[in-house]
Amino acid sequence: MTDRVVTLDLVGVGDKAALMDRCARDLRLPDYFGRNWDALSDVLSDPGVWSGDEIVVVVRNWEPYAEARPDEWGIAREVFAGASAVTVALALR
Repeated sequence: MTDRVVTLDLVGVGDKAALMDRCARDLRLPDYFGRNWDALSDVLSDPGVWSGDEIVVVVRNWEPYAEARPDEWGIAREVFAGASAVTVALALR
């Protein structure tokens, strides 16, 4: 059973910096989060960050970012897929 669902809403996100800021805000990441791909991967795979709860991160409104920045979105998807402390799901609508 899932203990917690967290929404990552990418509405208005147009580049990597904005994505990292939105991840920090919506996911309530620790202050030491480095706002880069490696740091995002690390924090999504660190069970200590998530208090031992089973977490599902639902990514909403990702399509415009994916279309505007396909290379960055490809990396983001790889990071999300490799997360071991949370489950990441893309909302289709």
